[in-house]
Order: sequence, then C-alpha cells, then structure tokens
Amino acid sequence: MGLAGIVLSLLLGIVSVGCSSGFGLKDLSPWASLGDPVNGREIYVNHCIRCHGADGKGAPGITLVPPPSDLSSDAVQSRLAHTLFSRIHGGKPNTAMGAWKGALSDDGDIWDVLDYVRTLRDRKASQP
Repeated sequence: MGLAGIVLSLLLGIVSVGCSSGFGLKDLSPWASLGDPVNGREIYVNHCIRCHGADGKGAPGITLVPPPSDLSSDAVQSRLAHTLFSRIHGGKPNTAMGAWKGALSDDGDIWDVLDYVRTLRDRKASQP
C-alpha cells in the first residue's frame, strides 16, 4: 500500500469515528431534550398558559386571530426543537405570538419551556 492508501485509510477511520461520536453535538431530532421541563412548566404557567391553555390546546375564551397554535398537536410536536426555539425566540409574524428573547432570563429558559411543551404530547397520547 502506497502513501496515498495509508492517508486514505487514516481519513476514513477519522471520519467514521467522528460520525459515530457526533463531535458532542446535541441531538437535533424533534424529541431532543435540551432543557429542564420542571423549570419550563413554571415559565409556561407564568407566561404561556393565558394564550395556549393548560393543555396546550388554547385557553378557553381566547379570541385571537389566528388562534394560538395547539401545542399538543402532531403539527407542532413533530417540528425540530431548533425550529420551535426560533419561533419562541423571535415570535411569529402576523400573530399574537411575540418574541420572548428579551422577556425571559436567557435562551436556557426557552429550551426549558420547549421540554415542558413536549410533555403536552404525552398527555394527549394518554387521553382516551
């Protein structure tokens, strides 16, 4: 085996180890856990429940146009965590969903809320 073969073998080995370890990147799957759902629940109750309701389906009597997203729905729950983070951080144009980037202590609070919101799907699945 020549020098080119040795170099190629080394590169393939490095790439395969790097791919299997993920280089320490956080999971980007829709179910990635990036925060603390206990703290997220407290933030949700203090800031989100008035529009999204206790179960994430919208607060009774709320008449926003368009209505708040159903946070327990498959449409919301199937989105990547980073997509939902951006929605909370920057808000959603032409809706009542404002940006929370300056209202919460830090970005960690948004990740905490997202982890709590993921529990709303579990409640939906366990209901008859």
